[in-house]
Amino acid sequence: MRLRPEMTSDALTRLKRARGQLNAVIEMMETGQDCRDVLTQLAAVSKAIDRAGFKIIASGMRHCNAARERGEAPEMTEEELEKLFLSLA
Repeated sequence: MRLRPEMTSDALTRLKRARGQLNAVIEMMETGQDCRDVLTQLAAVSKAIDRAGFKIIASGMRHCNAARERGEAPEMTEEELEKLFLSLA
């Protein structure tokens, strides 16, 4: 399934925020910050990336369901979407 801007805007926003957080984590490590603080921020980056993935999958599910409702064949099967979802878990 090809990603369309209307399907990915939320995920893209999250990824851009995560990029900023990751840059901050790298700077924290380079300047010798406390490991607890670094790991807390790294966990936040990881969570943001995971949520972006879940947003993409949710959009894909909505897109495929809309195609089914219009009587069209969806670009991905439910099984394919489920497999992608589980790959993030």
